[in-house]
Amino acid sequence: MKPTRIILDQSEIPTHWYNIVADLKNPPAPSLGPDGQPVTPDRMLAIFPGPVLEQEMSSERWIPIPEEVRRVYALWRPSPLCRAERLEQLLGTPAKIFYKYEGVSPAGSHKPNSAVPQAWLNKLAGTKRLVTETGAGQWGSSMAFAGQMFGLPVRVFMVKVSHDQKPYRRLMMQTWGAEVLASPSMATATGRRLLAENPDNSGSLAIAISEAVEEAVADAGTKYTLGSVLNHVLLHQTVIGLEAKKQFEKIGEYPDMIFAPCGGGCNFAGVTFPFLGDAAAGDKRAQKIRHVAVEPTSCPTLTKGVYAYDFGDESGFTPLMKMYTLGHDFMPPGIHAGGLRYHGDSPLVSQLYHEGLIEAVAVPQVATFEAGVMFARTEGIIPAPESAHAIRACIDEALRCKETGEPKTLFFNLSGHGHFDMAAYESYFNGKLEDFAYPEEAIRASMEKLPKVG
Repeated sequence: MKPTRIILDQSEIPTHWYNIVADLKNPPAPSLGPDGQPVTPDRMLAIFPGPVLEQEMSSERWIPIPEEVRRVYALWRPSPLCRAERLEQLLGTPAKIFYKYEGVSPAGSHKPNSAVPQAWLNKLAGTKRLVTETGAGQWGSSMAFAGQMFGLPVRVFMVKVSHDQKPYRRLMMQTWGAEVLASPSMATATGRRLLAENPDNSGSLAIAISEAVEEAVADAGTKYTLGSVLNHVLLHQTVIGLEAKKQFEKIGEYPDMIFAPCGGGCNFAGVTFPFLGDAAAGDKRAQKIRHVAVEPTSCPTLTKGVYAYDFGDESGFTPLMKMYTLGHDFMPPGIHAGGLRYHGDSPLVSQLYHEGLIEAVAVPQVATFEAGVMFARTEGIIPAPESAHAIRACIDEALRCKETGEPKTLFFNLSGHGHFDMAAYESYFNGKLEDFAYPEEAIRASMEKLPKVG
C-alpha cells in the first residue's frame, strides 16, 4: 500500500529553528516608539524577558532549540504529513493534496510550538508569572499547558465573543491551571474604559493584547507572551515546515502551492518560511512554489489593509510596527474563526507580501465551513474554523486543476482540530451561519486614526 501518512522518528525533531530574517533582501523595518524613533531593547524588557528578546532581534539563520524544549515537543512531535486521497477522489481532481496535521498536540493546534519555548525562556530568566491573550482559545490553552510544564502560573485574557462561544477552550485552560478572564475585563484600566463606553463590547485580539501588556508592564515579575505576529513566534513555528520538508523528501514529492490560514501570521510562517528559505538558497523547485495566505473576508488584513506603521494593540501600549493593518481600533465581526480576528499581520509576513514573494486570498465564513465539512466527511478530521480557511482555498485550487488538467501538488497546514468548535458547526448545519460583509466604513474610520509616522 502506498503510504498516505508520512511519519518521522522523534530523533528527527528539528534541532534548530529557521530565521527568515537572515535571507531577506531588505532588512525588516524597525519597531518604533511613540516618538517615532526605533525602540531600544531596554524598553522591551518591561514586557519580554531577555532570552526572548534575543531571539526576536536575531538575524542568525539558525537558532538552536533547547533540549528542554525538544523533550516537551516529543510529547507530540514530529506531526504527520498526510495525503488526502479521499478528498481528491471526491473532487475528481488530478491534483495531489497533502496536509500537515498539527492537531495532534496536547492543546489540539500548532500553538504549543511557540508556547513551550516561550515558557522555558521565561523560566530561565526568572519570570514569576505569565500573562497573555487569546482569541479562539488555541493560544491560551497552549500557554496554560506550557506554563504547567515549567511551573509558571498563567493568566489569560480571552476575547469575550470567543469566551462565550467556546467554553470548553476556557475549561482546557483552567484544567491546566490557568486563570481565564473574558476581555474586555474589569481587571485593567483598558478593560474598564471600554466597558464603560460599551457594556456589550464583544472584544478583539487588540483589546485582549492591551489588557495583557498593561498587566505585564505594571508588575516586574510578570511577563507577556504573544501567540503570533512577532519574529520570535514565527521562528518557533518553523518546526512545521522543517519537518514537512523531510517528509516530502521521503516520498519524492514537493509542493507547487502551499496554503495556510493567516491572522497574525505564525501559522502561515511556520509552514512556508522553511520553503522560502530553500528558494533564497537557490533551490529551483522552491522558487516556483506559490505561497498563499488565507484570511476571512470580514477581516481582510492583507487583501484590503494598508502597509503602514500601527500599534499591535487597541490602546497603544505596544511599539509601532510596519505591517498590513485595518487600524488598531478596528472591531472585526464576531466570526467563529476567532484566531483570525486580528487587525494586523506579522511585520515579516507583511514585508514578504509587500515585496510580492507571497500571495493572499480572502474567503467567506459559510464557504469555509462547507470546506471543513467536506474534509471531515472524507478524511475524518473535523478541522478548526481557522484551518478550514486553508482547506477552502486548497479545494478551490484543486477544482481549478480539475478544469485545466494540471496535476499540481497542493499542500496546506491543518493547524488544529475543531472538537471545541461544534457550536459553530451546529450553526452551519442549522443555516444560522452568516457571511459578514466587508466592513468598509468601519475600516475606513479606523484607518483615519493610524499613527502619523515620518
